[in-house]
Amino acid sequence: MNISQTAEYLSAIEKSPDGVFVLHEKVERKLPTHSHTKGQLTYVQGGIAYIHIKNVSYIIPARHYVWVPAGLEHFLEVRHLATVTRNIYYYSKEDHKDPFYTKMGIYPVNNLLLEMIVYTERWIGDIQPENKVPFQFLSSIKNLLPQLSHKVFPIALPTTSNERLKPILLYLSQNFHKQQTLEEISKRFGMAERSISRLFQSAMSISFLQYLKLLRMVRAIEMMLQTNKSTSEIAYATGYNSLAAFSKAFYQLTNIRPSDFGKG
Repeated sequence: MNISQTAEYLSAIEKSPDGVFVLHEKVERKLPTHSHTKGQLTYVQGGIAYIHIKNVSYIIPARHYVWVPAGLEHFLEVRHLATVTRNIYYYSKEDHKDPFYTKMGIYPVNNLLLEMIVYTERWIGDIQPENKVPFQFLSSIKNLLPQLSHKVFPIALPTTSNERLKPILLYLSQNFHKQQTLEEISKRFGMAERSISRLFQSAMSISFLQYLKLLRMVRAIEMMLQTNKSTSEIAYATGYNSLAAFSKAFYQLTNIRPSDFGKG
């Protein structure tokens, strides 16, 4: 999407401050970093997406939605054509009255909310308050979100523009399935272990081991949603020596058991 197309897309969203803008997409889209005066609900259907905010990348699994508050700079990334995103952009004039609408969050979708979001596929574009039935239906979705969304999905992978860390992160992303230690990374990149530890903390506020654990969980979730691998196969494919160790790590991070992940 070029600059003029991006401007046209964002202008259409912003056209009516009191309206709701609806857009359903099945495209591989990567908008540049942007913000808008409306709050955004994006539901991920049939795949996986990512939302990037400052130096953090958040994973949005299938059967989850992200709420992006008005004014927050971000960009959404969809890497696979099979992924459908359902985007609803809401008026935000009273969002300050409920803390839910003022912070970004990724939440699981229950059956009620899923049916309501899917029902919106009959509309597209700008929905004005005068168009009572669709506007009231779309507004009811927004009004229900604070009541239905209590459990935030917590997987956030830090990123950085630090030139010394970038090659290390690239190597880890390509070799996360191997047993990695700080000592081995130190030898491979010719840096002292203490220097690498300080880099991770100063650039991304995370330890080397915490980063590796998060990276493996992101890759595990991708495999769960995009392959037919069993949980045991995914455990070994992400560098764990046993299913029990993988399941424990997964539950500690997500508060969900791998066997329950992705279920309604």
